[in-house]
Amino acid sequence: MGNVKFAYWVPNVSGGLVVSKLPQRTDWSFEANKRYARIAEEVGFEYALLQTRFFASYGADKQLEAITLGSALAAVTKKLNLISAVHPGLWHPGVYAKMLATLDHISGGRAAVNVVSGWFKQEFIGYGEPWLEHDERYRRAEEFIDVLRALWKEEAATYKGNFYRLNEAPLKPKPEKEIPIFQGGNSEAARQMAARVSDYYFMNGNTLEGFKQQIKDVKQRAEAEGRDVKFAVNGFAIVRNTKEEAVALLRDIIANKDDAAVKGFQDAVKEAGQSTKNKQGMWADSTLEDLVQYNDGFKTGLIGTAEEVADRIIELKKIGVDLVLTGHFHYEEDLQRFGEEVIPLVREKEAALEKSTVLV
Repeated sequence: MGNVKFAYWVPNVSGGLVVSKLPQRTDWSFEANKRYARIAEEVGFEYALLQTRFFASYGADKQLEAITLGSALAAVTKKLNLISAVHPGLWHPGVYAKMLATLDHISGGRAAVNVVSGWFKQEFIGYGEPWLEHDERYRRAEEFIDVLRALWKEEAATYKGNFYRLNEAPLKPKPEKEIPIFQGGNSEAARQMAARVSDYYFMNGNTLEGFKQQIKDVKQRAEAEGRDVKFAVNGFAIVRNTKEEAVALLRDIIANKDDAAVKGFQDAVKEAGQSTKNKQGMWADSTLEDLVQYNDGFKTGLIGTAEEVADRIIELKKIGVDLVLTGHFHYEEDLQRFGEEVIPLVREKEAALEKSTVLV
């Protein structure tokens, strides 16, 4: 097993990564994100995930578009892999395949994509696009990925699906390498899609037991398809000198939550989840407190001293996690601290784990 990879959420929407009124030293602007990206790659982060959002939700009333910002960050970084999130239904996959190939060209082979089926109904109907039921959105997302890969690999791609068509469509230049495709979702449809077409399956924050169940399920589905899928987890990191300090900040974040924004988000995702076959949407078991970090990042347990957080990441590695995606509170200093204090400890513990495994 290779080393755990580290990614961070790019705060390209206002309000940071928590829906709280507690003051944060986190900014959504390009200049701020340029600083964060340079810090991140210097201290050991390998990936950055750029959120896709067009309308205000969970209090985020300003948004920078993901792939446009990703291209700008590619020009001012050297090593960071840039994962742009995309909603099928708001883009044609042929156009987006060209945009990703262009980003890959600009960055020297550092483009990646997170294909998000979409839970925010208002973004679709606000732009006059049809709002599909849950499983139909995943069917469309799977076709979207099929089209991306066809254009990247074939000299002239022809594709006939239920949502997209290609007729001898070329794409040049091709990407420098195979562009990794990430995908999240907790439902039956999401897991089956990941097994069939995705490279990485993103999981919302969860307990170790919850992660183990998801990993086992998706791995079995992928094996049935003759494929291998890697696993990524979301976690909100609070690293402080003592566990008590870290927990105190967590309590302050939750105590100062933006109640209206969190409740609005809860209602929106509940409606989206109810359309699944088993009523198990991505946030089916999330409390209001969980949703203060809108991908359940508190649940993952990356809260404590650097040693405690590193130990938790090793536990995640042992159950099959390949990549850890982190959100932060005060972005500049917290990214730096995580990279300087946690990542080196994880590397030391991975080396010790490898050595003990070899000796056994």
